[in-house]
Amino acid sequence: MAAFFGMPGNEDLADALAAQTGSEAGAVEIRRFPDAESYVRILAAANEKAFLVCTLARPDEQFVPLVFAARALRTSGANDVTLVAPYLAYLRQDRRFREGEAVTSRTFAELVSLDFDALVTVDPHLHRYASLDEIYTIPAIVVHSAPLVGGWVRDNVKAPLVLGPDEESAQWVEEVARQVGCPWAVFAKERRGDRDVRLTAPALGRYRERTPVLIDDIISSGATMIEAAKLVRAAGMQPPHCIAVHGLFSTGTVERLGAVAKSLVTTDSIPNPRADLKLAPLIAQQLPTGFA
Repeated sequence: MAAFFGMPGNEDLADALAAQTGSEAGAVEIRRFPDAESYVRILAAANEKAFLVCTLARPDEQFVPLVFAARALRTSGANDVTLVAPYLAYLRQDRRFREGEAVTSRTFAELVSLDFDALVTVDPHLHRYASLDEIYTIPAIVVHSAPLVGGWVRDNVKAPLVLGPDEESAQWVEEVARQVGCPWAVFAKERRGDRDVRLTAPALGRYRERTPVLIDDIISSGATMIEAAKLVRAAGMQPPHCIAVHGLFSTGTVERLGAVAKSLVTTDSIPNPRADLKLAPLIAQQLPTGFA
């Protein structure tokens, strides 16, 4: 039988996955010594197959304890350790843009692949990579959240128009629209800085009687989503519902989006007050055969 161990802040998802799969739930104790080094302890005997659950929204502070926990699981009896990281960090830097830059996506993939036998994640932000297999040397299972997002749209929005704030969001938008059976479109985006974007809206005039639903994979500063919401309103439409797979939410983002959106909802890939879409059932369905 497998066992699920949640890193701090990930206990709810670990417990839900254990319940979904009829597995055991373990715990990990982590604290800081006075010199800021990490203390890590596995609080239950590790089964032969262990899942370590840790969303990587703050990877720099989480990664060292995560590696310690993975190795502690092995010394406690686990022969197989899978990382369940609903949000997978360090995919942004997928090439060297200037001389001397670290291609962190490859380095991070190499580090994760050293200590885990498999990886399970949700809708990773792939841009120049066709799949995680290009950089990860362990099996990488990608769970798609579109059924969850599509179900929310069907249940909560009448006559929706699904919109993506940029071309990269088209893959999620098209799939959600197909499931819901509604039209979709995407904006064109020019990024000038981390918080400075310029969008060009698609032709929205014929959709004014529909309810706009903006969908993106990640909301961090919210700059792109906020600009898209303003353009939707400028086109004579009602305030949009805003949905993200991963709600990173830098300081003030929720409040700024609340001023322009009818509603804001995300999955629980990253714990936040708007994480109403629960991923455990989808993740449990995609776990490697024989692991749970």
